[in-house]
Amino acid sequence: MAERPELAPGEELLMTVPADKRTYWRNQGALALVGMGGVALVLWLIDSPHIGVGAVGAIAAIAVRGAYLASEALGRVWHLTDRRLILPDGRSVELSRIETVRQLLGDVQVITREGDKHLIAHIADAPGTEKAIEAARFGRWEAL
Repeated sequence: MAERPELAPGEELLMTVPADKRTYWRNQGALALVGMGGVALVLWLIDSPHIGVGAVGAIAAIAVRGAYLASEALGRVWHLTDRRLILPDGRSVELSRIETVRQLLGDVQVITREGDKHLIAHIADAPGTEKAIEAARFGRWEAL
């Protein structure tokens, strides 16, 4: 897990949100199924006799991709403070700049007033994370 972020004087760390291994691999499995179906459909439409091979190849490709990217994706940690959302790369988004927080396919998307979009991906509790960010935005953290 990542280190505690450097906070401004008086700033309070409310929540740390690490990427979740189980969620990551579940997402990779869903992506593999979609890829398998897409490849099978295209091969069927072009009347290829290799539908099965293509479908298995799609699953293998997604599995290799998932394994290759796992260490990077699973090393991401987001920190929520009473003032900002600190992103895995060290940048931060002030809570007052956040326009929209919503769940997106099991992840949480944060959109700023300027239109910047940030995805909190592969997390174990998307509904809880969304609720926590909203509570922090409106100063209702204690109510959680």
